[in-house]
Amino acid sequence: MAAISFTELATVAASRKFGEPPVFQRKFVVEVDDPTTKQTDIANYPGVVFLQVHPEASYCKAMNVSVANYNGSRWHYEVTWDYELPKQANVDPNPLARADIWKWSTGGLQVPSLYYYEGETLAPLQNSANDFFEGVTTDISTLQASISGNRATFDYGLATTVTNSINSSSYLGAPQYTWKCSGIAANPAVEVVNELEVRYWQVEVTLEYRPDGWPLQLPNIGWNYLNALGIKERAYVIDSQTNERVPSSNPQPLNTNGTRAAGVPTILVRRVHKAVNFAQYFGTPTQQ
Repeated sequence: MAAISFTELATVAASRKFGEPPVFQRKFVVEVDDPTTKQTDIANYPGVVFLQVHPEASYCKAMNVSVANYNGSRWHYEVTWDYELPKQANVDPNPLARADIWKWSTGGLQVPSLYYYEGETLAPLQNSANDFFEGVTTDISTLQASISGNRATFDYGLATTVTNSINSSSYLGAPQYTWKCSGIAANPAVEVVNELEVRYWQVEVTLEYRPDGWPLQLPNIGWNYLNALGIKERAYVIDSQTNERVPSSNPQPLNTNGTRAAGVPTILVRRVHKAVNFAQYFGTPTQQ
């Protein structure tokens, strides 16, 4: 119960389209000594296996195979191998050994506007009385990286831990706290490798880069302040008519110790996301 001979048909098929990779096809007639010979044995008998290079076009590899009766004979089968250009360089037959694929896109994000360009210099976005404009927002550009890869298991606990985390150190040439993991998705998948079933998870991670960083930037202002004794008091202004204190209608600048400050308010930077080692969890791009 085996294949006993084969002949490669003279018919050679190839298709090319400008701007797209070519597709080649080879056909064989395989003779068997038993009609119940396994289809896998018939397909592999001509000596072609998946990812084998085409004899004339080394950039194309065997990607698809089909087996069908030849001219209705139970003793002869037509084996058709299709050769294509793999989408991923150095593709491995084992899905768990394939490199991750990185995809990139840009986008925008609306954030509170705290600064403006005065010439080429960033200056606080305030009115002439040093009050910040409330509710003013602006758009900033962002960069999204989508990482697709195969994993033997899916650790949903780890996925929950790193989702919404930011980079604890420099990552992909950007400083700490500028990358954030926006989400992780996983779908079950299965392939057959060397006639063995391989089940795995197709995992996709989305990272987002924000040039100004993910920590919050907050004007150090408040409705209250701490006096010299450390007691909280209501922020006030002096009425020009009565020379008396009146509650301020706007938050007032504060020093880092909570006392009243004069002039332009400082900006407090507060990190609210967990920071993790992105290189450890997500790796870095490789040549696809």
